[in-house]
Amino acid sequence: MTRRVIGSLRRRSGRNGGTMPDVRDCVRGSAVAAGVLLVAVLLGLPARAAVPLPDPESGESIPTYDVVLTLRTDGILQVRETITYDFARGGEHGIVRRVPFRHADRLYDVRNVSTSSSTGAPARAKTLKLLHDVRISVGDRHRKVTGRQAYVIEYEMAWVFTPYADHDELVWDAIGTSWDVPIGNAAVRVEAPVPLRYASCQAGAAGETTRCLRDRDGPYAVDFTQSGLRPHEGMTVRVKLPKRAIVVPPPRYAPPHWTGSWPGTAVLALAVGAAALAARRPVPGPGRRTGAALAAIGGLLVAADVGDDVLERGPWAFSLGDRCLAGLALMIVGGAIVLAGRSPTDFGRPNSQRALSGRIRVDRSGGEPFASDGRLPG
Repeated sequence: MTRRVIGSLRRRSGRNGGTMPDVRDCVRGSAVAAGVLLVAVLLGLPARAAVPLPDPESGESIPTYDVVLTLRTDGILQVRETITYDFARGGEHGIVRRVPFRHADRLYDVRNVSTSSSTGAPARAKTLKLLHDVRISVGDRHRKVTGRQAYVIEYEMAWVFTPYADHDELVWDAIGTSWDVPIGNAAVRVEAPVPLRYASCQAGAAGETTRCLRDRDGPYAVDFTQSGLRPHEGMTVRVKLPKRAIVVPPPRYAPPHWTGSWPGTAVLALAVGAAALAARRPVPGPGRRTGAALAAIGGLLVAADVGDDVLERGPWAFSLGDRCLAGLALMIVGGAIVLAGRSPTDFGRPNSQRALSGRIRVDRSGGEPFASDGRLPG
């Protein structure tokens, strides 16, 4: 039966003018494709995918969104948000507010989070750092709420002020751009310990902003309002304070996620080419062990490059540099060597059959199969 199948494959391959496909060609193609894709990702594919638009038939919205930003003398930004959320008829378990703790390489500190509800909705808060945001989940996963519910979220922000030679500045999106529903009316109040002479607000999405309406409430407070915000549109407030009006600690920065150099990228590209060459010819057993060792060393280099930043600042503060590129190069070459060391007929066969095929030979004269030592198997 096996001879007939192999003969059929050979005849079919002969009709096509070629030989039976070599599995190593498939491995080589897969290795090259994976390497090219990896290089493309490392060289700057978008960091995040576009967020899908919400379903207009869901009926959910935020009728009112009120924010109070209090600029304290100790350099802390105290935030109080009152969100009226309309869950419509479907109902949900609560809301999720995303507050950024990292913007580009700039770090912020979100602390002392507290939540409540004036309408009696479940308001237990859970916080989770994910990507560049702190996710503040307010509600109860075991209980749904419907209709309009009011939530109050309070928290403090540190390291948000930027010192300059002649002034200190705050630039902050008071409502964020992560909401998937429209906002009917939004209001942001800024309170400071000194008279506010330079305060402005822009509403909308990046590149499509408009000036917010402004109303001064005495020398120490300014109110900004905006209506008809679409999903993912925010309100960014800019405030300039005179020097020494508040204590401004130095800003904190994290290493960029990507610090690799062009030589490191070139090494990775060479590794992809070497992987393609390694997949063209079989590799003996010792070579496969060498490939496995190279892959293991590469994995250790990647872990060492990522681990120091993760241990110091958390899992989302990783920074990939030339050590990571060298590790990826070793992993690609080592993996290609290991795959090239496998016989084309080994792919898709159980280990027991591979072992049996190594111990049994067939007597072409029509006799019974014998083991390599001349005895019948079993």
